[in-house]
Amino acid sequence: MPRTVSGIDHLLSRPEKYLQGKTVGLIVNHTSLADDGRHSIAHFQSHSAFTLQALFAPEHGLYGTAQDMVHIENEVDPLSGLEIKSLYGKNKDSLTPDPALLQDIDNLVFDIQDIGSRYYTFIYTMANCMTICKQAGTRMVVCDRPNPINGISVEGNLVEEPWRSFVGQYPLPNRHGMTVGELALLFNTHFEIECDLKIVPMTGWSREMWYDQTGMTWTPPSPNMPTLAAATVYPGMCLIEGTLLSEGRGTTLPFEQIGAPFIDPHKLIARLETDLLPGVFFRPQYFKPMFQKHAGEICAGLQFHITDRDKFKPLLTTVALLRALAEIYPDQLQWRTEPYEYVSDRLAIDLLYGNPKLRETIFKSDFSLQKLESSWQEELAPFTPIRKEYLIYS
Repeated sequence: MPRTVSGIDHLLSRPEKYLQGKTVGLIVNHTSLADDGRHSIAHFQSHSAFTLQALFAPEHGLYGTAQDMVHIENEVDPLSGLEIKSLYGKNKDSLTPDPALLQDIDNLVFDIQDIGSRYYTFIYTMANCMTICKQAGTRMVVCDRPNPINGISVEGNLVEEPWRSFVGQYPLPNRHGMTVGELALLFNTHFEIECDLKIVPMTGWSREMWYDQTGMTWTPPSPNMPTLAAATVYPGMCLIEGTLLSEGRGTTLPFEQIGAPFIDPHKLIARLETDLLPGVFFRPQYFKPMFQKHAGEICAGLQFHITDRDKFKPLLTTVALLRALAEIYPDQLQWRTEPYEYVSDRLAIDLLYGNPKLRETIFKSDFSLQKLESSWQEELAPFTPIRKEYLIYS
């Protein structure tokens, strides 16, 4: 089986092919490792032809230690001695770097592992930096990495304009089946950012591959994305963040399990089994989150066990789960109301789903999983040829 070689390794082997001038800024985190296990910072710090000038870090910080939606302060990187500029600070303005920070930077290099779902904020940090590169006249260089949950499967609806946010900044489906390099091309051309963009492609990666088929070492991209199994269910299970149910944060199985003190897991699973969902079975589960929702309380619910990841539909499965809960516990299933990703005037569930339709219909007697999934296909029909135009790999 061929080993996948990421974009950063190709950039380091032939920097003159992709970089201009002499100075470099890096948008990186703890996943930004070359094939030799060394961090991108270490490679550029010791590079003879280019000077490492600045560091920028996304949500969770440079070393991935901060929990979700924890604001990150600027800090100093012990490896390089450079200040790390946070792109996830105290307000929405912090999500975009000040153009003045790029004044002496010829190239801004993005090298971060994504997980293939539109809610994950790293791709919007990339897009925001592309926008500032356009203003500053700096070249944006995106080092490509695998979509860990394959580059074929696409599922979901598109985010509608009034519900755009940092978990859905562009009209993408919940599971988009694209790499960060392909998304950068889409953002730059179709969504008209129009910066000086260079993509450093991978070799040895094809669209049907999952991360554990690449030969690359998995580095958890964020504190609650510990495994490929978590990434596999995330395009659906992230919706649970929009409820008062625990999505497993504060446990060793984030997104692979859900629960709340009021749930009877056996009753819930019996109801879910009637939906005949592909590629998954459910096991009754009891857990006690150490932090976040229901911290210190015993939650009852279920754990997802994926039996066929190529057939599994994460979004449909999570919507089926929410529907089952809405039928059994119509009074206890509640939506999160506190501010979410810098937005306080719209509910988190609407931002995550991309419109209010799921929230408005999930309790209705005529709700239909099949009709909802058909509506996703209608939305995907015009998106599919646009997506195809920006795919790099076969």
